[in-house]
Amino acid sequence: MDWKKAEERACEYLRRKGFLIVARNWRWPGGEVDIIAKEGRTLVFVEVKARAGLAHGHPAAAVGPEKKRRLIHSARAFLGKRAGEVPVRFDVISILGGEITHIRGAFGEDDVR
Repeated sequence: MDWKKAEERACEYLRRKGFLIVARNWRWPGGEVDIIAKEGRTLVFVEVKARAGLAHGHPAAAVGPEKKRRLIHSARAFLGKRAGEVPVRFDVISILGGEITHIRGAFGEDDVR
């Protein structure tokens, strides 16, 4: 599955769960966030990983310490002066074959210190 289709499936999944999609593929010089969504008052930064099979491991395992660090920095850049005022969460959506797994609160700032 190509990344565009995977991200579209992830957005459809999130919408069905009641999330509002705020941005897709948000970029800045320090990185990129696949999906930024709102769930209630919480701003959710979502990393999407997809694989056709397990030959290269589970998709969620591809979100390692460096990727987590970049996502946290990207979230701070997106929030700007609102950082610390808006509740945030970091989720991972993995797509393995046709199965979607949503890992809510997959990591936080303490995980990358």
